[in-house]
Amino acid sequence: MAKKSKPAVGTGTETHGVDLTEVERLLAFMQKHGLQEFEYERRGVHIRLKKLAPAGSGESHAVPALPPPPGAAHGAVSAASLAGAAPQAAAPAAEQLHLIKSPIVGTFYAAAAPDADPFVTVGARVQRGQVLCIIEAMKLMNEIESDVAGEVVRVFVDNGHPVEYGESLFGIRPEGK
Repeated sequence: MAKKSKPAVGTGTETHGVDLTEVERLLAFMQKHGLQEFEYERRGVHIRLKKLAPAGSGESHAVPALPPPPGAAHGAVSAASLAGAAPQAAAPAAEQLHLIKSPIVGTFYAAAAPDADPFVTVGARVQRGQVLCIIEAMKLMNEIESDVAGEVVRVFVDNGHPVEYGESLFGIRPEGK
């Protein structure tokens, strides 16, 4: 295996032991694989790269809400009915939803126990700090709380299914919007 030669000092590609072309490759790798955060250590240089969320949105991103198909109850939209919805059924002005994303990798549970009612359902009003679900990771049950008050418009994950870090769990229409 050929050893990569170091660029000459003063070329602008290496600054205080950090190879900027390597950082650019790491950024391209993050983008290609949809990573939100990446840590890298090599020869005593430790780099941590993290995508920033849009200003004023905390850890969440705003996405357009999907309109209910004709004849559906308000807020009770199934994935199957959305797949068949015609493009002309779109609302004139798409509202913005606040996304609650998974802070960890684990298993999504909508209720505290298999026989218990779910913490929240589509159409439920939630308060800031209210428990929305549990994510089990390494036999630890982690309560996921809402960081906004509003109405649950979408639940993106089915009970008992695995979730990834950064995966959308809930879409909430914030109060006052």
